[in-house]
Amino acid sequence: MKILLPPSETKRSGGSGPVIQLGSLALPGLLDQRAAVAGALVELAADEVASRRVLKLSERQLGDIAHNRTLLSSPTMPAVDRYTGVLFDALDAATLPTASRRWLGANVWIHSAPFGPVGALDPIPSYRLAAGTSLPGVAALRRHWAAATTAAFADEQPAFVLDLRSEAYVALGPIPASVPAAYVRVVTDDGGTSRALNHFNKTAKGQLVRALAEDRPRLRSLRALLSWTSGRGILLRATDDHRVLELVVAG
Repeated sequence: MKILLPPSETKRSGGSGPVIQLGSLALPGLLDQRAAVAGALVELAADEVASRRVLKLSERQLGDIAHNRTLLSSPTMPAVDRYTGVLFDALDAATLPTASRRWLGANVWIHSAPFGPVGALDPIPSYRLAAGTSLPGVAALRRHWAAATTAAFADEQPAFVLDLRSEAYVALGPIPASVPAAYVRVVTDDGGTSRALNHFNKTAKGQLVRALAEDRPRLRSLRALLSWTSGRGILLRATDDHRVLELVVAG
């Protein structure tokens, strides 16, 4: 099983890993797309005024331009440690034992805007780029990434994909029909009616992935996943749409 996570807008600075090697990231077939976006982002960072406009940066975010300027030459850290924010705080990968972190590395992809989906332990630098940004010299990110990423998923042919991404990142790389997959919505049961949740959405997803990493189950199908969640006391249920699951949490 592979789990797809969205990235976070907020990230830790610094790192002690070597500079990024685009050809060594997960899904190596995306090398050309990665090189094009990374190059465009570095080039944009040479112009502070243009960077502020294109990336929609406030005064407090100007340091992100420096991160982009040194994207290909700055220290790295594992992607799952680079990202902060609600989902990654709930996952809290830094406190997991080594075996659980290895499980994350083998089973989790994090879908970044400049590099596409990367492995949880793939070393990446700090950067600033959102899914909806239009970079000079590169097609709109959705057009740039979507077909290539879908093809990379098809080439990888995982047994099953649990998609926890936001809609913006799903658009950057839809799961092909040839790959068994399910998209997760976080809901609460309100008087017998399911209601989508925004506030607890990322927390619930982070907690789910942490539980998976703690148990390190070998899951190769939706049925096996639902059996594991049932045994763990996690309410993850199928819907009428076989490609959509509901993760039910208290409202």
